[in-house]
Amino acid sequence: MQIKNLDQNGFEQWNDFVFSSDSATFFHRAEWKTVIEKSFGHTTYYFFVEDQGKIIGILPLVHIKSLLFGNSLSSCAFCVYGGIIAKNEQAYKLLDDKACELAKELKVDHVEMRNRVQLTPERPYKKLYVTFRKELADNDDANMQQIPRKQRAMVRKGIKAGLQSGVDSDVERFYAAYSESVRNLGTPVFPKKYFHILMETFQQDCEVLTIVNSENQLVASVMSFFFKDEVLPYYGGGTSLARSVQGNDFMYWEVMRRATEKGIRVFDYGRSKEGTGSYKFKRHWGFEPEPLFYEFHLVESDELPDINPLNPKYQMFIAAWKKLPLPVSQIVGPILAKDLG
Repeated sequence: MQIKNLDQNGFEQWNDFVFSSDSATFFHRAEWKTVIEKSFGHTTYYFFVEDQGKIIGILPLVHIKSLLFGNSLSSCAFCVYGGIIAKNEQAYKLLDDKACELAKELKVDHVEMRNRVQLTPERPYKKLYVTFRKELADNDDANMQQIPRKQRAMVRKGIKAGLQSGVDSDVERFYAAYSESVRNLGTPVFPKKYFHILMETFQQDCEVLTIVNSENQLVASVMSFFFKDEVLPYYGGGTSLARSVQGNDFMYWEVMRRATEKGIRVFDYGRSKEGTGSYKFKRHWGFEPEPLFYEFHLVESDELPDINPLNPKYQMFIAAWKKLPLPVSQIVGPILAKDLG
């Protein structure tokens, strides 16, 4: 067995392993290496174990060194899932040891493995994040009936308001809605080029769906990823018009409806922090939370990081950010967001 660091020539073999593995996710795809390097300039280490010419284990790592947010190594930054995928314990240990060795060499505060299941029980993990996933029926009527009654009424309100959905070939309308939404939450927005790169890189597996009203005014927009038989609406937001016409509810229904037409069978609503508005929103759709195990190996730090909006020390910053003019937030936000992996 040998551990190697991925280069462009190995992308196809890496992805063959990802698509053949039941444990791998969209965020294990090799293209994320390119996306992160081109969008944010961070150094990546995509290690794989090779045995007799075949890949039997992978570990994507991203190194982020920031004056504001610390020095970390994570699998995988900017992604909700990650961690080691290996065919056997020996390959798993080789990759885990390699991560710890690199972390010591880089003198990072910690290594973070963003696992969907607990892989190393002896390591501490954040009891903070959950994900929401649900199997779809094969027709619209059944999927609508699976939505709890009150939430179903919200979707139908959007339908009655005459909202329409359409797939965009660029990120212009998406970025307008998304950047307004995250500004309103007090969160720095990612640069527009990041979303351009996502579309260019993943092509048919990355789709922007935009919602407009009867006057063709922008209401909401969402960027979704497709992986095997799953759809993952990953980045989304609404304008000031969205609330009065239940624009976000209609938008996610349209993602679900269109995915069903394509034969998609799993709707991944993504990560939320327990007790937040997005957590409650997804529960209202009838999705049940599944814990995520973000496991940590501490190196230079003695405690787990706490860089999240629920931390009281960020509340003044969040309140001030919400008051920024939107154009200002679109300029300043990307400077901060590139290190918030």
